[in-house]
Amino acid sequence: MKKIAVVVFSGGQDSTTCLIHALPAYDEVHCITFDYGQRHHAEIETAQRLSKQLGATVHKVLDASLLNELAISSLTRDNIPVPTVNSSGESLPSTFVPGRNILFLTLASIYAYQVKAETVITGVCETDFSGYPDCRDEFVKALNKALELGMEYRLRLETPLMWLNKAETWALADYHNRLDLIREQTLTCYNGVIGSGCANCDACNLRARGLSSYLENRAEVMNSLKSKMALK
Repeated sequence: MKKIAVVVFSGGQDSTTCLIHALPAYDEVHCITFDYGQRHHAEIETAQRLSKQLGATVHKVLDASLLNELAISSLTRDNIPVPTVNSSGESLPSTFVPGRNILFLTLASIYAYQVKAETVITGVCETDFSGYPDCRDEFVKALNKALELGMEYRLRLETPLMWLNKAETWALADYHNRLDLIREQTLTCYNGVIGSGCANCDACNLRARGLSSYLENRAEVMNSLKSKMALK
C-alpha cells in the first residue's frame, strides 16, 4: 500500500522545509495551497513553482476566499500595516488570521480522506512562533482527534517543526542539502519579498536571526536537530 502525505504548503520557509523532509519518506506527496485573498499573491505563485521544482506528486490551489470575508488581519487587509521588528507587545499580532489553521487543516484532511492519505503535514511551531494560538501542539492534537471522530478515518496531523527553534529549522533544510533553496527561493516576508525579505517585518527578523544562529553554531545546532528528530 502506498504511503501518501498531504502538505499544507505556502511556499514559505517552514512549509517548504516540511515538503523536502516529507518527499523521501512517502510514495506520494500532495501539496495544498489556499487562496484566501492573502496580502501577496506571490505566495501562491511561489508555492506553485516550488512544488513543481521539488517534485511533489500533485499541487492543488484551493479557494478559501470566505476566510478573507470573516478574518480581519494585516495579512488579509491592505490597509492594516504589518508589524515591524519590536513594533508592539500585543498578545496577538495583527498578522494573526483567526481560524486559518482550523480551516486549512480541516480542508486538507478532507482532501487526505479522498486520496487515502494517512498524514497531513503542517509547518506550525510552538518553539519559535509569533504568538498564534493555532500553532500550539495542544491545538493540533485536539483538532486531530476531532477530525478522526468526524470522518471516522485514521489520520495523523504531523508537525515536524513543532519543537524546533528557527536555527534548527534551517539545519533541517541543510540536512536535506536544500539550505540555499530555502534561503533564496522561499517567501516568508509579510511584505511579499522572496528570499531574505524586507529585513523589517517580524517574519524576516525571526528568519534572519535563526539563520545567523545556525551559521554561527552549525555543528551544535545540527546535533541538537538530530537528537530531537532521531535523524541518522
